[in-house]
Amino acid sequence: MSQARHSTARSLAAHAVLILYTVIALFPVFVVVVNSFKNRRAIFADPLSVPGPESFDLIGYRTVLAQGDFVLYFQNSLIVTVASLFFVLLFGAMAAFALSEYRFRGNMLMGLYLALGIMIPIRLGTVAILQMMVASGLVNTLTALVLVYTAQGLPLAVFILSEFMRGVSDDLKNAGRIDGLSEYTIFFRLVLPLVRPAMATVAVFTMIPIWNDLWFPLILAPSEATKTITLGSQVFIGQFVTNWNAVLAALSLAILPVLVLYLVFSRQLIRGITAGAVK
Repeated sequence: MSQARHSTARSLAAHAVLILYTVIALFPVFVVVVNSFKNRRAIFADPLSVPGPESFDLIGYRTVLAQGDFVLYFQNSLIVTVASLFFVLLFGAMAAFALSEYRFRGNMLMGLYLALGIMIPIRLGTVAILQMMVASGLVNTLTALVLVYTAQGLPLAVFILSEFMRGVSDDLKNAGRIDGLSEYTIFFRLVLPLVRPAMATVAVFTMIPIWNDLWFPLILAPSEATKTITLGSQVFIGQFVTNWNAVLAALSLAILPVLVLYLVFSRQLIRGITAGAVK
């Protein structure tokens, strides 16, 4: 009984710490989003209150959408993020399947080489990357950002997905081969559905740095037509630094996709993290 009580107390303490951390992490987001729907007087009078009939005001969002070209910035970020995620998940999953399924000379060396990409920041190669993009004529294009973010996300994707794919039953894959399925069919129809939690984990850990990145958009795509929402937000905030309604609305629009992604993939993400912890 004492051991059971001790285990329950430890579980409650762990949950209390996690809940406290969640509240601390989400509190700034709550303050930003709530105040973006209030007028300026209500923001300074009671910043923690929920917008009411008297304080509710969308002037910040109207200012952002009318003067900040935020629709274009949002569209650019969405294109870059979706395209980069697609290539990271596709190529990362295919590389992980090859490394985990086939045994060839240099298999382990290739895995270690890819793992170096996790330890070495890609920003160390900014000068070389910029020179390559200039030589290729890709400066001030979204393609440059997609290529860089794909290369940035592949090492982590391969590292995570290869561990999960090693846990897929060999009997299942061999049964597919006996039935005449090609390796591509086995990969897409048998293996990928079983590693969806890992795919969701990779998607979240890849999407957030891409969406929030300021460095490469500033270096590779600073033109008005290719600005991402992070770069556009910085310029917009600098322009409207005293207009708190517009600043809070801009920040709310910038963090909205991250919140949506978490809500969509939260269950798969938790399953992926816990499954990796069990392994």
